[in-house]
Amino acid sequence: MSTVLTDLQLLHELEPVVEQNINRHMRMRKDWNPHDYIPWSDGKNFYALGGQDWNPEQSKLSEVAQTAMVQNLLTEDNLPSYHREIAMNFHMDDPWGFWVNRWTAEENRHGIALRDYLLVTRAIDPVELEITRMEQVTRGFSPGQNQQGDLFAESLFDSVMYVSFQELATRVSHRNTGKACNDPVADQLLQRVSADENLHMIFYRDVSAAGLDIAPNQAMTSLHRVLRNFKMPGYTVPDFRRKAVIIAVGGVYDPRIHLDDVVMPVLKKWRIFERDDFTGEAAEMRDDLGLLIEELEDACEKFEVAKERRLERERKVAEKKAMKNLLLTTSSAAS
Repeated sequence: MSTVLTDLQLLHELEPVVEQNINRHMRMRKDWNPHDYIPWSDGKNFYALGGQDWNPEQSKLSEVAQTAMVQNLLTEDNLPSYHREIAMNFHMDDPWGFWVNRWTAEENRHGIALRDYLLVTRAIDPVELEITRMEQVTRGFSPGQNQQGDLFAESLFDSVMYVSFQELATRVSHRNTGKACNDPVADQLLQRVSADENLHMIFYRDVSAAGLDIAPNQAMTSLHRVLRNFKMPGYTVPDFRRKAVIIAVGGVYDPRIHLDDVVMPVLKKWRIFERDDFTGEAAEMRDDLGLLIEELEDACEKFEVAKERRLERERKVAEKKAMKNLLLTTSSAAS
């Protein structure tokens, strides 16, 4: 029977790995300034300063792009809660403490840049955005508390395993949102944000890999728990379910993307199904992950059917609306 390590022991065992990964991160990271990615010349005052208030016609983004951008921004806005969560589950002594604060500082740029872009380009309703931000940040991010689902990080492995997948999912979401915006400025900005998220994912993924080598059964217990209960941190955003459907149907982040671009790459990197060091219940959990993948594959197929039905309904509604407008135009011309 393998020895169960405490979080304090794991933190100590993983310290050299964390330091190595910090050194690599600092070599690979690129410092950048949010203001360099904002088209400031497009901006103008709102009504309070003698300008014009926002109206929907000012936005150049599609519904999918608007929804994804706002969802991404509101997710980034909850950074204070994320900082608290990882600070509680890691600790604030070097090198862990350095990483917690460095990661927080880099993540903070994302919300700054996204909000500046959306407000300067008048892509979204700024009043509604601020109302929703206040509600979102007041709710905070406290999984397992405040009616926010069952999953609560009970161990170091729970935290580091979760963010390995979450950072990759966030990278993919930002990158696909940039493409959906159909605006080279937004695309360039979100490429930059995605590059940050990718480096963050690599850090957590590789620390987790080291944890799998040190305590494979403990790590598998957390991995199984995280994937069986996985939710993106943005699930606390008001009206999340409706927004998630729009984002999924729009091809920004859907079940197929989640499985093929997030879950499987990480599991393959960790060689989860090739390893022979899981024993007892952990080995059973690894086998159950195989079943989970089959379930996710089935969910992908069902989603595609539902998506096509939704798109077909939307096409019919658009056709009816176009026909009605044509009849009104013809009637007006005749009179």
